[in-house]
Amino acid sequence: MGAQLSPRKLLTIICEASLEHAIVDDLLALDVHGYTISDVRGCGAHGRRDAEWPPSANIRIEVLCAEKTALSLLDHLQENYYANFGMVTFLSDVLVMRPEKF
Repeated sequence: MGAQLSPRKLLTIICEASLEHAIVDDLLALDVHGYTISDVRGCGAHGRRDAEWPPSANIRIEVLCAEKTALSLLDHLQENYYANFGMVTFLSDVLVMRPEKF
């Protein structure tokens, strides 16, 4: 018997660490069942983000969810954060086991 896999979306948000609490509140308000947050470093349009100084820290938030939820989240993030904060989002197709968790 092979593994039972179901399609979901992986929404990845890379943003300023100072946004963590606001975005977590948004995720919960928009019916997300769970998320993962990691500290990250890198370089991009807003320059080098090395996390040596708290205002220059970045986080990566990953959310596995249904496509409808992911699209709603993307709309919300664009409307509320893109104009004033360093943020990158991307959406990937994934296959998950135990789809009821997402």
